[in-house]
Amino acid sequence: MVLVTGGAGYVGAHICKSLSACGVGVVTLDNLSYGHRDFVKWGPFVDGDLLDEATLRRVFEEFRPSAIMHFAASSYVGESVKDPLKYYRNNVTGAINLLGAAVEFGVKNFVLSSSCATYGIPGSVTITEDNPQNPINPYGETKLVIERMLKSFDKAYGIKSVPLRYFNAAGAEPESEIGEDHSPETHLIPLALDAAMGLRDDITVYGTDYDTPDGTCVRDYIHVMDLADAHIKALEYLSEGGESTAFNLGSGSGHSVKEVIDSVKRVTGREFKVTLGERRPGDPPRLVASSGKAATKLLWEPARGEIDLIVEDAWRWHCKRFGGGGAGGGGGTGPAGAGK
Repeated sequence: MVLVTGGAGYVGAHICKSLSACGVGVVTLDNLSYGHRDFVKWGPFVDGDLLDEATLRRVFEEFRPSAIMHFAASSYVGESVKDPLKYYRNNVTGAINLLGAAVEFGVKNFVLSSSCATYGIPGSVTITEDNPQNPINPYGETKLVIERMLKSFDKAYGIKSVPLRYFNAAGAEPESEIGEDHSPETHLIPLALDAAMGLRDDITVYGTDYDTPDGTCVRDYIHVMDLADAHIKALEYLSEGGESTAFNLGSGSGHSVKEVIDSVKRVTGREFKVTLGERRPGDPPRLVASSGKAATKLLWEPARGEIDLIVEDAWRWHCKRFGGGGAGGGGGTGPAGAGK
């Protein structure tokens, strides 16, 4: 049995589906502050918070998990700057409580949903796991704190861990049972799909004068099903005695904001208004992952990396979730500079 914290969220729910498809038992712990109850379709669900140690103890006593996959976290970069107390409390204290339960109940394998935000603004075009980790916001700092905690817990208690540093998760599983549905939505692809549906008036591109081929920011988009596959391989790696280590998860190639918007127009067959805005502070021109380490040690490579395929899967889900959209509509302008 694998305990998946935050398993009612976008990425967590996809991992639960993939684990179940592999015959692995799953229990989801989620307080539904960001997740969706209807995303929990595989295994039992516990409505609870990591800050509630009594609930955690009950989950461990009842289900006796053999491994943990930890997704539960506050994850809005801008909000973390405005309210760091919330982020340190939810992310760090929550992780402390979870790891305390792991120690008490003898759970030795731990997969962490980490983030490329731990790198901050990188000094190189392609980011490897050896790049310095200098986060520039409290969200990235909390993820780095948890990574460092895991190193200490390995030395002291023998808990082996794999932090997986995501880049831009996108898309949806092909059956459209679950997909991306955040509130508020800040990710480029669903915002562009909203514009294609007429659910918002336009989409704003923040910065058109970067040192990139078309002047807009370049980001590494990774299909959520490829992420799910990587999590399963990380769990297998630990189960087979692998040592604690971190992996980047990205496609290894980048797409500019303009390229993503063009893909959305191409896939949906719809035109929509694109507003050109000024740069946002702190947006690097290009963030692309090197996933060579994951390819070598986990035998993982993304299989659904084509941007049109990512958008097609996201569009299918979007139409199912939000009714297919229509002409016109008003939702205001949405952020879309770097597709965080």
